[in-house]
Amino acid sequence: MGAALSDILLITAAALGLGAVLSASALLFGLVKWAGAAYLAYLGFRLIRGAAHPGAIESAPQERATTVFRRSFLVAVTNPKGYLFFAALLPQFIDPTQPAARQYLVLAALFVATDLMVMSLYAAVGACSQRRGGRLAGQWLGRFCGLAMIGVAASLALMRRAGA
Repeated sequence: MGAALSDILLITAAALGLGAVLSASALLFGLVKWAGAAYLAYLGFRLIRGAAHPGAIESAPQERATTVFRRSFLVAVTNPKGYLFFAALLPQFIDPTQPAARQYLVLAALFVATDLMVMSLYAAVGACSQRRGGRLAGQWLGRFCGLAMIGVAASLALMRRAGA
């Protein structure tokens, strides 16, 4: 749900032209980029640390859903690639002779529905692998995902603005 909500925010930003502002402003681009990289690295280190203590994640089931929601939302909205992606992609599907708001609303609904399906599939695969793989497999998966997030954070930190 956090990723779906972030889609709505990113598409709204693209519809308002904020993706173009982000693309044109070195300062704003840098702020979003470094915030995203830092947050991804933080999440990666938490995953690695949590893999060493798997009971810590399971000890707070009520907090887990809200935490996952918040984290997935923050990962998406602090990634400048999302803004640039929607700013570059969506205008290609907008008919300038028709009201733009309705078209952006339809595109947002399609992206949100697709994102919800994909994230639900990820969750189902993760739950199935955790049940079948046991605690040790979960620990290794946590470590791998943590390292992957740190790698993505590093690649985001090295990303340059188009034309810079």
